[in-house]
Amino acid sequence: MAEADAGPGQLILAGTPIGDRRDASPALLEALLSADLIAAEDTRRFRALTARLGIAPAAPVISYFEGNESARAGDLAAALAAGGTVVLVTDAGMPLVSDPGYRAVQAALAVGARVGAVPGPSAVLTALAVSGLPSDRFCFEGFLPRKPGPRAARLAELAEEQRTMVFFEAPHRLAAFLAALVEAFGSDRPGAVCRELTKRHEEVVRGPLADLATWAAGEVRGEVTVVVAGADPPLPAAAADLAAEAEALMATGVKPSAAAAEVAKRRGADRKELYAALVARRSP
Repeated sequence: MAEADAGPGQLILAGTPIGDRRDASPALLEALLSADLIAAEDTRRFRALTARLGIAPAAPVISYFEGNESARAGDLAAALAAGGTVVLVTDAGMPLVSDPGYRAVQAALAVGARVGAVPGPSAVLTALAVSGLPSDRFCFEGFLPRKPGPRAARLAELAEEQRTMVFFEAPHRLAAFLAALVEAFGSDRPGAVCRELTKRHEEVVRGPLADLATWAAGEVRGEVTVVVAGADPPLPAAAADLAAEAEALMATGVKPSAAAAEVAKRRGADRKELYAALVARRSP
């Protein structure tokens, strides 16, 4: 471990392969071999990974998972305050992306340590890239609530989301999850189920959500990422309809400019054009 007078050290968030060990970067190997302390989500899986990579890091390895994250963050902060280099890895992919790491970053910043990253594979971006769905704008939703009620409420909030959405789901819950997507988004909404990405049995199934739900009714195994197309933008309403909506608001005491702004926001219209139309309709 570095000497205490060396000043705050560095926390390195290191991405690990999501399947194919050949995706491990030289920078990852260098970080692991030069670390003073390694925090791993699962120490046994980490040892198996380093064995596959053909390296044997000399640094102590401690567990850092959801159940002990709060307590362990203090241990990492102490090592960083002493000037050490701490490397944090999770079972697969980038730390913090539906994985532990946020509290470690906050603890590192609190002691003035540097925070860096060794970029690595990500199931989120890999699935998005191979899904065949728009990737210019997207959002990552991770795992939704398991219980039907809270899950339905969250999906209702996303029903009008126009960006492509990326979800994680356990294979044994996939059929129920896709059925919930059909209920919330409609049977024809395009989607893709990406299974075992970068692994030997990688599979990507694309199609309408209803077809994917039918397919998932059989046995599905492995790590699963689901990508769903965003909602279509609302169709522009006829100018007369927009003006009528605005005038209905004005009848309740709302000023013309505020009515035009509210209806324009609601219907995806141009506020200035709608206000001009209102003024023209009300002119003698």
